[in-house]
Amino acid sequence: MRRALALSALVVLAAGCGGSSSHSPRYSAHVTNAWFPLRPGATWVYKGVKDGEPSRDLVRVTGNVRVIDGAPCVAVSDRLYLSGKLEERTTDYYTQDEKGNVWYFGEDTAELDKQGNVKSTEGSWLAGLHGAMPGIFMYAVPKAGQSARQEFLKGQAEDHFQVLRLGVGVHVPYGSSQRALLTKEWTPLEPGVLDHKFYVRGVGTVLEQTVKGGQERNELVSYRSG
Repeated sequence: MRRALALSALVVLAAGCGGSSSHSPRYSAHVTNAWFPLRPGATWVYKGVKDGEPSRDLVRVTGNVRVIDGAPCVAVSDRLYLSGKLEERTTDYYTQDEKGNVWYFGEDTAELDKQGNVKSTEGSWLAGLHGAMPGIFMYAVPKAGQSARQEFLKGQAEDHFQVLRLGVGVHVPYGSSQRALLTKEWTPLEPGVLDHKFYVRGVGTVLEQTVKGGQERNELVSYRSG
């Protein structure tokens, strides 16, 4: 039986940090943002297609906290399977400031070969190391038209986003809603590729799909709040 997802706004990812400011935000690994909640034990399962192969993506909020560049960050495990084999394993690090904005402080990622051996760690970065800077991944109060950089390590991690619309309809195996948040994401490292993401209030990402330069698609099939 399908469940109606109560959504309400739009994911906005914000500008990278690194500029001077008279106020340094206070961070917490307790991420309660309604558009991107990260409760320990929460689990999302996505299914779709990548590079012509069936994909399954398992995302889980761990109970681990890592201090990165002075900010306590919750560790989120992401395991991508292609045709049933583990293709990529990643740990992402998020934190929340006192206003409720979620920041992205880095990732440890590894691409595996068919035998399960690490063949590349390209894309890994941590704020404060080698010139890497964090970015806001979700605003506490997102608004259409907002645009920012999500992450920065030159030549490795340069994702950007823009909020497109509020109150958008979305339908995935987990459920459907007419009040989703829609963003677009891109990186200058892949100038011909453009992705769209849909978010649901209280759930997080429910659909990600490439709309230009590829055929990737991931849709939420199950969610446990932790």
